[in-house]
Amino acid sequence: MSYQLVQETTHSHFPKPSLNPQNILSFELKYRVICNNLLSLTLSRSLPKGIALHAQIIKSGIQLIPLVSHHLINFYSKLQRPLDSTQVFHETHFKSSTTWSSVISSLAQNEQPILALLFFREMLHNGVRPDDHIFPCATKACGILRDYRIGQSIHCFALKIGFESDVFVGSSMVDMYAKCGEIEIARKVFDQMPERNVVSWSGMIYGYAQMGQDEEALRLFKLALGEGLDVNDFTFSSVIRVCGNSTLLELGKQIHGLCLKTSYDSSSFIGSALISLYSKCGLVEGAYHVFDEVPARNLGIWNSMLIACAQHGHMKKVFGLFKEMESVGMKPNFITFLCMLYACSHAGLVSEGKFYFGLMKKHGVEPGDQHYASLVDCLGRAGKLQEAVQVIEKMPMQPTESVWGALLTGCRIHRNTELAAYVADRVFELGPVSSGVHVLLSNAYAAAGRYQEAARARKMLRDKGVKKETGLSWVEEGNKVHTFAAGDRSHSKSKEIYEKLDELGDYMEQAGYVADTNYVLQQVAGQEKSETIRYHSERLAIAFALITFPPERPIRVMKNLRVCGDCHNVMKIISKCTKRVIIVRDNNRFHCFEDGKCSCGDYW
Repeated sequence: MSYQLVQETTHSHFPKPSLNPQNILSFELKYRVICNNLLSLTLSRSLPKGIALHAQIIKSGIQLIPLVSHHLINFYSKLQRPLDSTQVFHETHFKSSTTWSSVISSLAQNEQPILALLFFREMLHNGVRPDDHIFPCATKACGILRDYRIGQSIHCFALKIGFESDVFVGSSMVDMYAKCGEIEIARKVFDQMPERNVVSWSGMIYGYAQMGQDEEALRLFKLALGEGLDVNDFTFSSVIRVCGNSTLLELGKQIHGLCLKTSYDSSSFIGSALISLYSKCGLVEGAYHVFDEVPARNLGIWNSMLIACAQHGHMKKVFGLFKEMESVGMKPNFITFLCMLYACSHAGLVSEGKFYFGLMKKHGVEPGDQHYASLVDCLGRAGKLQEAVQVIEKMPMQPTESVWGALLTGCRIHRNTELAAYVADRVFELGPVSSGVHVLLSNAYAAAGRYQEAARARKMLRDKGVKKETGLSWVEEGNKVHTFAAGDRSHSKSKEIYEKLDELGDYMEQAGYVADTNYVLQQVAGQEKSETIRYHSERLAIAFALITFPPERPIRVMKNLRVCGDCHNVMKIISKCTKRVIIVRDNNRFHCFEDGKCSCGDYW
């Protein structure tokens, strides 16, 4: 039910209030009570009562008062109904700068950045001067669009009319440039600010975290605490995400403790970041605990928990969470369905993947290229390559690099080099593509022994000056991260590490293990292939953990590339012979090895 349906009269029919002091007092009292009620309903997020109160406001005629309109716009904004906010705005007779600020904020806060900027432009055409509330709303819209050029023109305008030293405007500019990936411009504005607040500090920390400059993000956070800054939930969530991306579990736990002390642990921003932290560090039980403790779960919290369960292969929990979302009235969005498709893809659940893909339109979510890529990935991994091709052919938009890349992955897994060559032709028609797609193509050729084609694909990368990403694995010990590359002997404990690997190798050979050299894609001799695969980075990391960590401690290894099939087999054997739990995160998912078995069911 919309409030328009209960509007029974027009403003022109309202009688002019008598100038009797008693009437004026009564009118003022009613006005104050209604404003207080609106604020209360906004805090409680009570939509039906708010609509009823809106009808009462229209009947009493006090919608003409700008502050009441402001409260109504804010009410619909907080209830995530930005178009109702604009309706209230259009029905407001006298539009003050506060009214304009409210509607622009409503649109920016509710993912309507283009509309927000259109209203900002209309406001300027109406001769209304922006203030320190309106500029941040407009720059927020630019940040959502990731278009720093529009933001730059707004920045210039703000400087031109004298807002160069305003802390709110300056902070919003820092945040906008950081979210647009223009970290150097953001830092320049930040350094030139005569005064900084929590928004400017948080914007810079977020920006560095987003750009992968984790050390600088943590350095700034430490500096902010040193200056006595009263950091907020957005600051904490940005730093927690840095810890998650770098798998700095111990530091993340310390910041979690700090959130508890400062009562920010109930924030949805922090809850979502903590779920991601514990999941990425291999402690999905910690993610469950955070999820259960958050009092008010927004969609971001649900999506974070869904992807955590999917990455750890907890499929029953994934499907259970989705049903629970529906039962509590939480509407899934495009990210929710990406989580579901990812989960189905990495568990080999083709029928379920098709079901959730078909369910999207029922929830008003139009499938995008990322959803098609996930469906193609699901089909390709399951060996249904021709069906994946049919999905691509029927796409309502042009297939993107990620869609073809998903099909290439299926070709590599099932060694269909003929289809891979067809895909390669389609990929090259796209023009410049990422190095990852070239590597997929090269690997598919090399796995089939077609080394000339593989070399040609790699030569294209070299011609572009792009190098294949080096495979790295790392483990955290206390407050230090130990990183390894294949065949690496630079570590201070290299001698003990290689001795441990040789010891494990002897045991595995006695158990009947034979290296699967099909995963060595270079054109080298058989013995050299065995040596190459024997010292992959994840094996070095595990050997280091075995000689360093206490027996009762699970071994957690992080890896930037996919675990190869031979290493996967080896880790199953190591978990059985050492009686240790080994958790490995590659660039796709988690593998929990225990007593010779893996949580992925050998499907990843």
